[in-house]
Amino acid sequence: MGSIRSSNVKRTAENLVAQYPGKFTKDYSQNREIVKQAVTVASKKTLNNIAGYVTRYIIKLESRRRKEEEETSIPA
Repeated sequence: MGSIRSSNVKRTAENLVAQYPGKFTKDYSQNREIVKQAVTVASKKTLNNIAGYVTRYIIKLESRRRKEEEETSIPA
């Protein structure tokens, strides 16, 4: 079972990744510092949720890119 995040957290995280391309990595603590500088949030919990979702989102994007590259490189 996975974590359920609010649409506000997801939307904010996806906007940050689009706004700062190449700045986020698979490292949660580094992403947390970037999110802390970029967004003013009401609570520490919300900040951590956004940083966690950014990390998962980056991993998912890289996985999709790798999968697409493999599909295009295989001769049919």
